Amino acid sequence: MKTFIGIDLGSTTTKAVMMDEAGTILGRGITNSRSNYDTACAVAQEEALISTRLTLFHRELSEGAQEDEDVRAFLDSLERNFRRVQFLDQVDDLHRTCQENAHLERYEAMSAALEKALDGIFERLREEGVALYAPGAERKSDFFRDLAGSRYMALAETVARQAEADFDALLNLYDKSIIEVENRPPSGDLSRKFLTALESTESEEIAHGLDLRTIEERIRSALERPIEEFYVVGTGYGRVRLPFSKEHIRSEILCHGLGAHLMYPNTRTVLDIGGQDTKAIQVDEEGVVENFQMNDRCAAGTGRYLGYIADEMNIGLQDLGPIAMQSKRRVRINSTCTVFAGAELRDRLALGDAREDILLGLHRAIVMRAMSILSRSGGVKDEFTFTGGVAKNQAAVKELRELVTDNYGECTLNINPNSIYTGAHGAAEFARRAVEA
Repeated sequence: MKTFIGIDLGSTTTKAVMMDEAGTILGRGITNSRSNYDTACAVAQEEALISTRLTLFHRELSEGAQEDEDVRAFLDSLERNFRRVQFLDQVDDLHRTCQENAHLERYEAMSAALEKALDGIFERLREEGVALYAPGAERKSDFFRDLAGSRYMALAETVARQAEADFDALLNLYDKSIIEVENRPPSGDLSRKFLTALESTESEEIAHGLDLRTIEERIRSALERPIEEFYVVGTGYGRVRLPFSKEHIRSEILCHGLGAHLMYPNTRTVLDIGGQDTKAIQVDEEGVVENFQMNDRCAAGTGRYLGYIADEMNIGLQDLGPIAMQSKRRVRINSTCTVFAGAELRDRLALGDAREDILLGLHRAIVMRAMSILSRSGGVKDEFTFTGGVAKNQAAVKELRELVTDNYGECTLNINPNSIYTGAHGAAEFARRAVEA
C-alpha cells in the first residue's frame, strides 16, 4: 500500500499526515517539537502510522454484518490500551536512563540512595500509568513528557524523604534523562504493542457481542499489510532543518493554503495562528496562493504569546480560553508585546480587574493584531478558514468572529477539528501530486 506523508515542523509541535493514492487521509500524528528535528519527524511519522493502522483496523472490522458503533467502541478501547502499552514502555526507558545517569561521577557518593528513590518513583509511575489509561480516565495531555513529568515531580518529593535521597539530584536526573529519552527515535515493534493491547481489550469484555476470533484474525491480517512510505514532503517553521532534500520541501504558506482548500474547497482567505508566527493567506479556487502576509519576528499575537500569559498567571495553556469565556466585561489591553504584556497584566490584577476580564482583553488584543495582518494581505473574503493551534481556543474564535463581522460583514468562518494539521495535510497532497505528475 503506497502512502504519501506531509510533515509540518512547527516551533511547538510537529505534525504528520499520511494519505493514500486517492488523496484520502489515513492517519494523523503529532508530537512536541524538540531540538533534535530528526527525532521529532520520526515520532510524528510513527504517530501517523499508528493512526493509519487504526484506520485499516476499522476498515477490516466494518466489513460484513458488524455494527459500526460496536466496532468503533472496540477500536477506541484498543487504542486506549495501545497507548497504555506505549506509555509503560517509555516509563521503562526513562527509568533505565535515570539509573544510568545516577552513576555519573558527580552522583557517585549518593548513587545507592538515588537508585532506591528512582525504583520507588517509577514503581508508582507504572501503577498510575495503568490507571491513567483505564476506561473513562481523563488525561490533560497526550504527550509523554507532560504526563510523566508532572507525576515524577510530585512523587520525587515524597520518595526522596523516604529513601533519604537528595531531592534536587532527583530533579536534575529527570531533566537530563527526559531529554535523552525524547531525542531517541521511536523503538519497539508496533505489531507487538497492538497485539498486547488486543489481549487487554478482549479481557475487558466490551466487545458488545462481536466475534472475538474474527476480530483478532482481521486485526492480524491488517497488521501484516505492508505500508510503503512512498514520498514525503516537509514544511513548517523548521523546514530548513528537516532531514529531506530540497525537492521534498515546500513553504508553509503554500502548504497551509492548499491544506485549507482541501478541507474547505470554497476557502478564499486563510488565517493561521501558530506557536511562532501568524499568517494571512489569500487563495484562488484551486487553492493556489495569490497573496499573503506574516507577522514580523516578534512573538506578539502568536501561540507563544498565549503560552507566556499562561505561565505568568500560573494556569494551563488549555485553560486560557475557558476562563476568558466567563468574562462579563472585557478589559482593554494596550500592549501585545510579550515583555510589556506581563507588566500590564500584573498592573491590571493589582487594580482589581477580574482575571477572566483581563484574559478576554488579551485575546482581543491578539486577534486585533491578526486583523491587521489580514488587512495587509487583502482583507477577508468568503469563505474564511481559521487554522493553527489557537483555532482551538474558543475565546480567540469568539473575538475573531466578532471583529470579522464588524469589519467585513457576514461570512462563513470554517474551523476544522483537525485544523492543527492543515500544513501537514497540504504537504501530503504536494507529495501525492509530485508522484502523480
